[in-house]
Amino acid sequence: LFAIPLFMGQLLQQLYNMVDAWVIGNFADNDAFAAVSSAGSMTFLIVGLFNGIAIGGGVIISRYFGAGDEENVVRAIHTNFLMGIIASILSTVVGLLLSPHILRWMNTPDSVMPNSLAYFQIYFAGVSTVIMYNICMSIMRALGDSVHPLYYLLISSAINVVLDLLFVAVFHWGVSGAAIATVIAQGISVMLCLVRMSRLKDYTRLDFRKIHFYKDMMMEVIKQGLPTGVQNAVISIGNLTVQTNINSFGSFAMAGVGAYSKIEGFVFLPIMSMSMSLPTFVSQNLGAKKYDRAKKGAAFGIIFGVLMAELLGVIIYFTAPSLLSIFVDTPESIEYGMLHVKVTSLFFFLLAMSHCAAGVLRGLGKAFIPMIAMLAFWCGVRVVYVSSILHVIPKFQMISWAYPLTWTLSSILLMFILLRIDWTMAFKE
Repeated sequence: LFAIPLFMGQLLQQLYNMVDAWVIGNFADNDAFAAVSSAGSMTFLIVGLFNGIAIGGGVIISRYFGAGDEENVVRAIHTNFLMGIIASILSTVVGLLLSPHILRWMNTPDSVMPNSLAYFQIYFAGVSTVIMYNICMSIMRALGDSVHPLYYLLISSAINVVLDLLFVAVFHWGVSGAAIATVIAQGISVMLCLVRMSRLKDYTRLDFRKIHFYKDMMMEVIKQGLPTGVQNAVISIGNLTVQTNINSFGSFAMAGVGAYSKIEGFVFLPIMSMSMSLPTFVSQNLGAKKYDRAKKGAAFGIIFGVLMAELLGVIIYFTAPSLLSIFVDTPESIEYGMLHVKVTSLFFFLLAMSHCAAGVLRGLGKAFIPMIAMLAFWCGVRVVYVSSILHVIPKFQMISWAYPLTWTLSSILLMFILLRIDWTMAFKE
């Protein structure tokens, strides 16, 4: 029940991401679509680091909330909010400074570079809206509220779609219009969250006067959140390497894989709804010392995520040509998208297993373990594989095999460790 609003929220987000892609794909040129489509890895590199810390802060809030420790809940909420402010400033500065250099490092084609640079400059100028949105969502979910975030996401999604059509289809602002629409829509969702959080009547209310640097709580949040943030960052580094090799095949390959990524987003719906629910569920129940309940919820979450992801993978495998043609109409782009689909889609159950197991481990206060696994496999192995395989077999689909390979390795390791952990010793050294 807790995961259902998260699932609906992820669905809404995916739908308006698809509208983003559809508007760009139909009212701008192929280079503009390639620029927006390839943006995900880079934005996640910077934003993912700080959002990971927010997730760790949510685990801390959940644990104290489950234990009924009101004082530490208050301290954890306001520490997490302060962390979001700091992260927003750092992300804006780092993103604006590094985006031109990273785009060149990614071998972005000259025809795509102007659009990519314009998109990133606007996106990172307003990246605080994205980060504070995720901070607020993390705090609300940690306190057991997954419904109000859904309402606010519904509103911001509708606004984003309207602004996309206005800025891109009517005003013809291209990728700049899409970036501006995203920033405005996220900003409105942040304001709605802040109004809700500051009007609560109990001790969980956000009080701006209580935003303070609590050193011990800040260290606890960083201890639990930094591994997840680093995990997100290293995954992005691995994906940037993959994207760099995709870019070397030209704009049609970029557009084809970009269109595929919009379809793949639906596979992430059950995966992400469960992987976001599991840390809160497990951590709250451990705080209340309900160990059996925590274990049952974890088992259900992993199984549900795996089954749903594989079902969607099979559907995508057989319907990919029609789905890809929604976003791109060039045969060359569709061909590249199909090559990627045929390799990855039937292995989505492994992707789900890794994410859900990682979510359980974060709920257990063991965020360091998934970080090491992702660093080793989703970054290390992925980078080494992609960097070397094309010298041996210079075919595009060999890039795609990087994903099933690394999903398999991480799933085996994380499940092995998870089955051997003593749950009664969670959060203890």
